[in-house]
Amino acid sequence: MADVAFVFHWSPDWLMGRAASEILEWRDKALARWNHAYGAKE
Repeated sequence: MADVAFVFHWSPDWLMGRAASEILEWRDKALARWNHAYGAKE
């Protein structure tokens, strides 16, 4: 949840109302956006 909130600036209240599967989908999108913007660390 913290990754999603940090990248997309969403409040914890909004995230708490989501299913775990939806949060995991958004986490994947957040990771992709972060890596696109700042480059993946390998």
